[in-house]
Amino acid sequence: MKILRDTWLIFQRNLQLMLRSPMWVVLGVAQPVVYLLLFAPLLKPALATMGAHSQAEAYRIYVPGMLVALALAGGLYAGFDLLQELAAGIVERARVTPVSRLALLLGRAFRDVVVLVVQAAIIIVLSLLFGLTVGIPNLLIGYAILALINLTSASFSYGIAMKIKKPAVLGQLINNVAQPLMLLSGTLLPIALAPLWLRDTANGNPFNWAVTGMRELFTGNPDHSAVWKSFAMLGALAVIVIAWSGRKFAKSVR
Repeated sequence: MKILRDTWLIFQRNLQLMLRSPMWVVLGVAQPVVYLLLFAPLLKPALATMGAHSQAEAYRIYVPGMLVALALAGGLYAGFDLLQELAAGIVERARVTPVSRLALLLGRAFRDVVVLVVQAAIIIVLSLLFGLTVGIPNLLIGYAILALINLTSASFSYGIAMKIKKPAVLGQLINNVAQPLMLLSGTLLPIALAPLWLRDTANGNPFNWAVTGMRELFTGNPDHSAVWKSFAMLGALAVIVIAWSGRKFAKSVR
């Protein structure tokens, strides 16, 4: 119970700090919105091979991939916020408190999930204007997949930030991790268009299954195997990453 209470306290504090700077949420969703308005229409001919014969069907393929990209990238770059707190001595002051070290990680990561939910809602509402349709139950399942992605990527970023503690190095490392993950998950361009060797490689990427599962949900197929595979692979990955990152917090804040 103590870890739940401490996680709630850390979550509340970080959420209040975020609410004092709402522009952070708006700026975070600005680039996906530009992609939604300008980039997606250009993809219609390419997506025709996947059954996108109308603008609405093109968005039904494109938007789920973009949401996964938002969840993945938003989490991976969350470590920069922690570096600012480390530099200001905020995390250091936690040494004299009895708060759970794991809660220091989980409270921040759950705040990031809330931010993602708001940003994803903005993108989906805008997409409805272009003819995108999705059932509410399927959308809620999709939100659960996005939450797992963001929880995993943010926890990974926080763990790396606690180890490196240098913004320039963290930026380079995150870029080198994010780019291949994005490519091998088909977030912006469907991996089905890739050569066979690249598709075989992508099968080992949990985020590729997440993109496939999200697209099946948006096309009204919640029973597709990619959906439960997404939960299984992302759930296992989240447990591993949170355990690793939690140990980093425990060692750094003794």
